[in-house]
Amino acid sequence: MSEEMKECPSCQCPYGYESGENEFTCPECSHVWTVTEAEDTDMLLVIDANGVRLQSGDSVMVMKDLPVKGAPKSIKAGTKVKNIRLTDGDHNIDCKIEGFGAMALKSEFVKKV
Repeated sequence: MSEEMKECPSCQCPYGYESGENEFTCPECSHVWTVTEAEDTDMLLVIDANGVRLQSGDSVMVMKDLPVKGAPKSIKAGTKVKNIRLTDGDHNIDCKIEGFGAMALKSEFVKKV
């Protein structure tokens, strides 16, 4: 085994260690991956306001009041949004927010919960 460490594709921990032939394990989240899996990641890379990688299906919390065009009120800071979907573009999160319906959010205004 080598002493080489790889970044975890799940949580971005830089201390992934080799745990088998071409297999790595993350000491923080226990994710196990192969070198070829890490190289084949054509997945969308979306980072929240704290620098944590988001994935489709995650839950996030809105970090500041967000005005909504055409709505009489804004989305308040602290609003929890479940089951997000990641997309390409400026507003890279699609979701449904109770009281507002389908929305598109920017990842820089949310944090993973």
